[in-house]
Amino acid sequence: MRKEEKQEIVEALADQIKNYGNFYITDTADLTVEKVTSIRRKCFEKGIVMQVVKNTLIRKAMEAAGVDSEELRDTLKGSSTLLFSETGSAPAKLIKELRKSGDKPVLKGAYIDASVYVGDDQVNSLASLKSKDELIGEIIGLLQSPAKNVISGLQSGGNTLAGIVKTLQEKEG
Repeated sequence: MRKEEKQEIVEALADQIKNYGNFYITDTADLTVEKVTSIRRKCFEKGIVMQVVKNTLIRKAMEAAGVDSEELRDTLKGSSTLLFSETGSAPAKLIKELRKSGDKPVLKGAYIDASVYVGDDQVNSLASLKSKDELIGEIIGLLQSPAKNVISGLQSGGNTLAGIVKTLQEKEG
């Protein structure tokens, strides 16, 4: 591979790192072609971009994208596969799903919204992460809840008050 080709790959990877904001470094070594093809298909279905890239190119792309994490650089040994996703938990959920039928892929590390996770033991906690949209929805729900309680209280109180006034009118009449 010529130097220009390598530079193009590094630039493309750096752009993906910046655009997605989330990426996982996994180990898919020793998997059959059939298994890798199956993983690629599942990635495509879930909106995850999968790329097998040399560690030195990943390292350079991380530097170009401004990802300064020594822990992640230390995970770049052996075979590495990158998983890019707009949702931080999607690749972890996919890894958990794939693990039901084998012991690969193994999570080496993940970079999610400027947070670094290292080690395969992080898969469960990463799978339970909520997306920004889910968190915003929860916050809006929490903010609306007190207002709904006040409104329903006023409405029911108004009905009760109207009933009391009506009863008093009937007693006087």
